[in-house]
Amino acid sequence: MRKLKISDNLTARAYLSIKEHILDGQLDEDSRLTEGFLSSRLGISKSPIREALNRLEAEGLVRIEPRKGAYLRRLSASEMNELYELREALEVHVVRTAQVTPALLAELSQSIRRQRAFMKANDKAHSIEEDVHFHAELARSTDNAHLCTVLQNTQNQIWLCRRKTYDLSGSTAPDYHQSIVNALQNNDRAKAQEAMREHIERVRRRLLQFMEEHHGRASR
Repeated sequence: MRKLKISDNLTARAYLSIKEHILDGQLDEDSRLTEGFLSSRLGISKSPIREALNRLEAEGLVRIEPRKGAYLRRLSASEMNELYELREALEVHVVRTAQVTPALLAELSQSIRRQRAFMKANDKAHSIEEDVHFHAELARSTDNAHLCTVLQNTQNQIWLCRRKTYDLSGSTAPDYHQSIVNALQNNDRAKAQEAMREHIERVRRRLLQFMEEHHGRASR
């Protein structure tokens, strides 16, 4: 993490920096994030760090233990399944209600091309960012700010598990994205919803299978 310059919005900047550090996959569930450590790494006081951690706890990304620090939230297979059920409902609603414009279709198509290029270059980080961007652009097209916030928080919690297992399903994302765009271009909302549902279900199934196998190995 890079040190931050002093500004009037330190809490927001600390929040974004810590969140980026969490979602880039560099931490595991046993890593401890203390106010002292983060204050030293970011070059700011503990007060905005404390507020940033409280915000991350409210979003379900960390759990704070008094006098110990913050830890990544541990998600069970049951919790992950529930999150995917919620995400599927939200994302299917998005493609049903999206305000499809030529500009949106052009941006989604460009996103698919960028993701394919990143995958070809084995650039996992940017491929993941492009995946998130595709779904975020679709959500924004509904002009429903509350939906966008709930979906983003849901995806962030899911990412606590997916950040280390992206290779299980990431390679199929551009093909599903293309199917969604093709259906929207043809004004076939039913087909777009079906493609989105299959896309999310495939990821959910692969992730839960991985969690089950990993738990089985750990318990032996």
